[in-house]
Amino acid sequence: MKDWTGNKKTTFVSLGASNHSLKERQVNDYYATDPRAMELLLEKETFDNVWECACGEGHLAKILNERGLLGRASDLIDRGYGESGVDFLLEDKWDGDIITNPPYKYAQRFVETALKIIPDGNKVAMFLKLSFLEGQARKKIFLKYPPRCVYVFSGRITCAMNGDFKKYNASAICYAWFVWQKGFVGDPIIKWI
Repeated sequence: MKDWTGNKKTTFVSLGASNHSLKERQVNDYYATDPRAMELLLEKETFDNVWECACGEGHLAKILNERGLLGRASDLIDRGYGESGVDFLLEDKWDGDIITNPPYKYAQRFVETALKIIPDGNKVAMFLKLSFLEGQARKKIFLKYPPRCVYVFSGRITCAMNGDFKKYNASAICYAWFVWQKGFVGDPIIKWI
């Protein structure tokens, strides 16, 4: 016999629906990504002159830097790594690739901005909840700019509120790398990592 008594709200929390969370979200939507996520992406894709445009404390950018791929690291908020005070959504050009885990409440705008500011043939990789595939507004983006590949994590990757991996060391949310190549036309491929 189970001693757990749930309700409708706890069901949504278990599913990772952020607008039903029992706790408040971090004010700037800062959830640092386990660097292993970047290592796994780089086993599958090649990138050059990468801008990590929501770098936080540098969890992903440091891996890119170690591999000689980092062209720029920035964030709106100063978290001790990269350029601070940079509002990516106001940028108008980048001559390279873009990889980031964007603030989820602005994820769609980050995708649109990234695809607008890079040259044809360059790549955008966004670390997003798998549920990013849903939604009427996002469907329009996927039809206009289909991702070339979606890499679904077969094991859970942790995103830690405020970068505190000691406190937040497990995840109930499924994430994926969404990879666009500007100018790609066709159906996305889904792979597992």
